Amino acid sequence: MSRTRYLVVGTGSRSGMFISAIAKDYRDTAELVGFCDVNQVRMDWYNRKLAEWGVAPVPTAKPDGFDRLVRETKADVVIVTSVDRTHHRYIIRAMELGCDAISEKPMTVDAEKAQEVLDAIARTGRRLRVTFNYRYAPRNSKVKELLMQGAIGEVLSVHFEWLLDTRHGADYFRRWHRDKRNSGGLMVHKSTHHFDLVNWWLGSRPVQVFGMGRLGFYGRENAERRGVAAFYERATGNAVAAKDPFALHLDRDPQLAGMYLQAEGEDGYLRDQSVFGNNISIEDDMAVMVRYASQATMSYHLTAYSPWEGYRIAFNGTKGRLEYDCEENSYVSGADGDANRPDIRDASEHLPTEPHRILVRPHWGRPMKVEVEEAKGGHGGGDKRMLDDIFVGDQADPLGRAADHVDGCRSILTGIAANRSFATGLPVAVDGLVRGLGDPV
Repeated sequence: MSRTRYLVVGTGSRSGMFISAIAKDYRDTAELVGFCDVNQVRMDWYNRKLAEWGVAPVPTAKPDGFDRLVRETKADVVIVTSVDRTHHRYIIRAMELGCDAISEKPMTVDAEKAQEVLDAIARTGRRLRVTFNYRYAPRNSKVKELLMQGAIGEVLSVHFEWLLDTRHGADYFRRWHRDKRNSGGLMVHKSTHHFDLVNWWLGSRPVQVFGMGRLGFYGRENAERRGVAAFYERATGNAVAAKDPFALHLDRDPQLAGMYLQAEGEDGYLRDQSVFGNNISIEDDMAVMVRYASQATMSYHLTAYSPWEGYRIAFNGTKGRLEYDCEENSYVSGADGDANRPDIRDASEHLPTEPHRILVRPHWGRPMKVEVEEAKGGHGGGDKRMLDDIFVGDQADPLGRAADHVDGCRSILTGIAANRSFATGLPVAVDGLVRGLGDPV
């Protein structure tokens, strides 16, 4: 049986899941054939990991050698895990070179780039898949099943609160995500997960968005207002940072050191910037109202400085109410362990359990707790199931969890519209932000 040939663009922390999966778990159906990145040190680091896993190193290229690498490796599919603002560039060029593409979420960061992707798909006939692993988590799939079965009738409203704690939430303010030009802010980079879930759960699409957002906790001015007087630019090796619980010390974690600290000399990227520094252009507290084509409405709030990590959702329907609560594990992207958590002394006390509750409250009936299978692995067990779907395929899926370019685009349009509303103070119509989705204008 022939294997599909995959080339990975962007070898930061988000590429690790795909590289490891192809090299270790899916050798029968998939083959890794090349890396492309702005930083040779990171590509070399991953090639050393391949050697540890018993896989031969693969050819590498900087961005100006992308075309040559695709042609020489005869890649079938390009996996795009680069900085968000560059996703569209590699998706489009891969398609022009005859490849299909798989993109980490978000598909891209603004409406103009999204339109370029849609136009390229129409022009080339190639396929794009966007990786929404949350759809595959058993607990999220159970919510989809219940709504599809009419457990609460027609959904009229959704109330959705997502909380990122001061370990995970702070991490977006240390790295390239803190510049909105790179990430679209958390409304696009992070909330695309959440907006996609609601689109999928409801089987609908957003049509109008109004939002308010601000930087209220992170950033130097906010810290000064709370009385902080000592600041630093980057944490590693800094005496001031040694006293800051928000600091990330790259030299304490072998994986972060290998991927970022040792790679700084090539591109100057600092992975451990102070969350209370200057030049942060993304929000940390965001409230959004959404109306869907189904006429359902959603109130959504994202907080990035909470002491607790998880989410709470309620669906109100014509036959009752569904309540869904979940506590999530906090993490630092790319970290190998808990070296940056001095409060953790015994890792066995912090096993990856994520308690959750799904409760259906029917009209005139007794509340019913819905049991869901426990699942191990990232994103509530969704990562492994999604990877099986991508690299093995041919699995019956009545829930329609695989996401294409239409799903990828609709998931970011809510966040793109919210960003526009933040800037203007006005509601934003989603229909017409892009063409080619089959939506009325």
